[in-house]
Amino acid sequence: MDTRTSPFRLRVERLREVLQRDGLHALLVPSADPHLSEYLPGRWQAREWLSGFTGSMGTLVVTVDQAALFADSRYWVQAEAELAGSGIDLVKIPTGNASAHVDWLASHVPAGRTVAVDGQVLGLAAAQQLRAALDKAGVKLRTDLDPVDAIWPGRPPLPAEPVYEHRAPHATLPRADKLAKLRASMAQHGASHHFVSTVDDIAWITNLRGSDVSYNPVFLAHLLIDAQGATLFVGDGKIDAALAATLTADGVQLAPYPQAPLALAALPAGSVLLVDPRRVTFGLREQVPGHTRVVEAINPSTLLKSRKSPEEAAHIREAMAEDGAAMCEFYAWFEEAQVRGERLTELTVDEHLCAARARRQGFVGLSFNTIAGFAANGAMPHYRATPESHAVIAGDGLLLIDSGGQYLGGTTDITRVWPIGNVSAAMKRDYTLVLKGTMQLSRTRFPRGTLSPTLDALARAPMWEQGIEFGHGTGHGVGYFLNVHEGPQSISKAIPDANMAMETGMVTSIEPGVYRPGQWGVRIENLVMNVPATTPEGSTFGEFLEFETLTLCPIDTRCIERTLLRDDEVAWLNGYHATVRARLAPRVSGAALEWLNQRTQPLA
Repeated sequence: MDTRTSPFRLRVERLREVLQRDGLHALLVPSADPHLSEYLPGRWQAREWLSGFTGSMGTLVVTVDQAALFADSRYWVQAEAELAGSGIDLVKIPTGNASAHVDWLASHVPAGRTVAVDGQVLGLAAAQQLRAALDKAGVKLRTDLDPVDAIWPGRPPLPAEPVYEHRAPHATLPRADKLAKLRASMAQHGASHHFVSTVDDIAWITNLRGSDVSYNPVFLAHLLIDAQGATLFVGDGKIDAALAATLTADGVQLAPYPQAPLALAALPAGSVLLVDPRRVTFGLREQVPGHTRVVEAINPSTLLKSRKSPEEAAHIREAMAEDGAAMCEFYAWFEEAQVRGERLTELTVDEHLCAARARRQGFVGLSFNTIAGFAANGAMPHYRATPESHAVIAGDGLLLIDSGGQYLGGTTDITRVWPIGNVSAAMKRDYTLVLKGTMQLSRTRFPRGTLSPTLDALARAPMWEQGIEFGHGTGHGVGYFLNVHEGPQSISKAIPDANMAMETGMVTSIEPGVYRPGQWGVRIENLVMNVPATTPEGSTFGEFLEFETLTLCPIDTRCIERTLLRDDEVAWLNGYHATVRARLAPRVSGAALEWLNQRTQPLA
């Protein structure tokens, strides 16, 4: 790329002109929207538009003479390639939650100068941290403007896709009951009002779904709940008259999307507002009048929706079986295509795997971009093949496929690694170490209420013993026909807080990995659900939980170095494969059934 004509270099230069015009020294561009979403509507993809970096997480800082993108190890290889020629430096940070950009701004911006950030997309907790650091450095902060808007011609408008109802039987609890649960939580906090901005919380509370955000069946809205009713602030025309009448019958009124800040500003004297500082923006918090007392606590809906009910669990198991059947059909086709000598690429994998899922009962769409990485591409945890850049699957190596689907009864996320040609001893060693980590965590029991980050080391231990580490978390929460990443639990190196306590019904991924840059990557991922564990009669140590493995798909045994597995580990794997075979065999036939039977044969 000609560095003089890189579109991203030119955009940064135009942004610097705006900064100087407005008396600003730096602009912070987070990967966020007014709802603090992980996946962003086009209108709020300013970081990607300015830098060219397409990863789902990352923070951009542009000053009058420097530019830096902060990204964690999942994106380092990708970011270095995408930033080439832009004049933007990559700053490598340890985790996605790191606040290195805050320290960088405090040390790189001279005292007396001003940093700007759009307060409408800056989280309240993040704003508090940023202001404290800049105040200490003598740097001013402005949150009342969006300089990118001045240089972004044709910036996408708000999405206009319709909102629809998530119906019974898959919606197992009526919205009126959910609102009643929230009001009970509000009363515990002494709150008269509760404001919710996170779109997955709103979708869960209202039993509504949409398609405003790629891969997540959500829609842009804010929700204000009081003791008698609730107001849903949503774009005009997104909810039809019939659905609006249904909502009204449940005490939910509609209002135009832009009126949410005005409603906060109009809260009556003496009101008490419950907000989640990690799930509401600074700009919205600033609208709350001084006569309203604010209580900061986690959204009650975040806790409630993480604990799937027995009825939801039954639907999730059904969705997992449908997803597993799709896997069987795809992999049977894939291996036959290899034998026939067809030209297979990473794009071919995405196309045929999506088609296999689309044929299954209840399928709505993908839950994230399919990651099909062959050989060196598998070493990039968030790699994505494109028509311009992808690998042909041929020769010798490992093929990593991380994919998932949205079903009316659940959300899936699965990673498997398959041998292509000859697999080296080093590849088998890495594969087996990752499998040991997946199994070790899958088999553990723990006291109910255990803080989820404390479980992280169990999956890492087999790799740590060999001096190997991976840079992402071991597990994330998963929604119920909602976001594939949801809190509050996180099996990772995150600093634990009380809201991360493991409770019955939580669905979480287990996905350790090993990544050899330029060579191969290994990740084996299942989704699991917290279920009560049987304890010895007369035990006085309280309730224990264990994991039920939900994902149903063979784990390829051809990549295993058998000498690294204990007999009890082999027994677990064989038991898992027996379950997979029993659950999926009635749903597949022909080549898919033959493939299933072959790939679930016991390991001796």
